[in-house]
Amino acid sequence: MTPHSTDAGEGFETYAAYAAAHDEPRFSDWLRARSEPAWTRATEHRFVDELAAGTIDDDVFGRYLVQDYAFVTTLAGLVGFAAGQAPTVGATRELAGFLDTLTDEEDDYFERAFDALSVPEAERDGPEKTATTEAFEDLLIRAAHEGGYAESLSVLLAVEWAYCTWGVANANSDVEAFYLAEWIDLHAVDAFESFVAWLRTELDREGPDLSPRREARVARHFRRAVDLEVAFFDAAYES
Repeated sequence: MTPHSTDAGEGFETYAAYAAAHDEPRFSDWLRARSEPAWTRATEHRFVDELAAGTIDDDVFGRYLVQDYAFVTTLAGLVGFAAGQAPTVGATRELAGFLDTLTDEEDDYFERAFDALSVPEAERDGPEKTATTEAFEDLLIRAAHEGGYAESLSVLLAVEWAYCTWGVANANSDVEAFYLAEWIDLHAVDAFESFVAWLRTELDREGPDLSPRREARVARHFRRAVDLEVAFFDAAYES
């Protein structure tokens, strides 16, 4: 067997069909393929290009950070919920470690970046959320509470894998502003790459044994999360 010429997910409605057409199939690769072309738009977005070039407007990046910071609380809730659903102590430990990163290391970054960008306190603590941010939060909540471990992982993987992809691709960017350089670095460090690789392996293990109904739901959640990543970047340019 050889891979499909375009690796396009729309040619494989089920993972079984995808696996039958590939020599070394991975459930996570099937999810990513089914999310195209949004996956490419998210990982090669204008926002990412301008961030890596250091040319992104401060107002655009500030608006983006405000919404992302508002989103982090819900994301942390999903990670915590997934940790509670985890089938092994090792999986719980992995997710708990990432939760610490979200609530400690990244929180410190946000505070320093907000100061540098002169973001008002009111926008930091109680911003008006965009429709995209609210839709993203709704997806995370539904994935956690209307599904199971695989559903939670599917949304978390979509978000973190996309960020890791553009982060690693731009790891050598020479950006002067610390709030841009550090945002790239946070998503390109070895520890983050390792966590994303673990998420993939974990979902690769869970995915093939899902019922057809849950498999479809996991694929739908992953694709929706990628679509919202694109919309999230787009929204930063809307004043």
